[in-house]
Amino acid sequence: MKTIGIAGSYRENSNTEFYVKKALETLQIRGIETELVSLRGKTIKPCTGCYDCVTLHRCTIEGDDFDGIFEKMKEAEGIIIGSPVYFSSVVPQLMSLLDRAGFVAFWSGKFFTRKVGGPITVARRAGHNLAFSQLLLWFFISGMIVPGSTYWNVGVAGARGARNAHEDEEGIQTVIQFAENMAWLMEKVKH
Repeated sequence: MKTIGIAGSYRENSNTEFYVKKALETLQIRGIETELVSLRGKTIKPCTGCYDCVTLHRCTIEGDDFDGIFEKMKEAEGIIIGSPVYFSSVVPQLMSLLDRAGFVAFWSGKFFTRKVGGPITVARRAGHNLAFSQLLLWFFISGMIVPGSTYWNVGVAGARGARNAHEDEEGIQTVIQFAENMAWLMEKVKH
């Protein structure tokens, strides 16, 4: 079994990447292969609503990094998606990836169905819940199974641009428990 963790931040050593890595480390301890996919340095163009995916079963937008990441999403049994919060929302580059992946999957056999995963959002103070809900809606419409934790998978970090996620003990424990629940659920779904 394999889980990919997608970190939507463009910042190097970002708080979002820190939390996604914590979840992946927990899954590795449970014997699940993991891979971190960072959107840093990548270009993901937005969906144009062309609907080529309806008949061609693939996205026809070219000249960006979508296809490689999308293939990893298709192959993985688990998907974790982490986003920093910009004005109570998921970052645009990540939503571009999810919009396009969701459209292709919907029109190509709904191959995200019954995969296991969930969101992680990171903000300095507030806005987590709206961004978290935005990601949950993507997981749900994709037919994925989302395990819970002891709290919502939100991290509090980054005031004035600080990279200080390591100081958020509650957020770290929440993400670890989410990953523990995810590993347990992946084992159950596999059998």
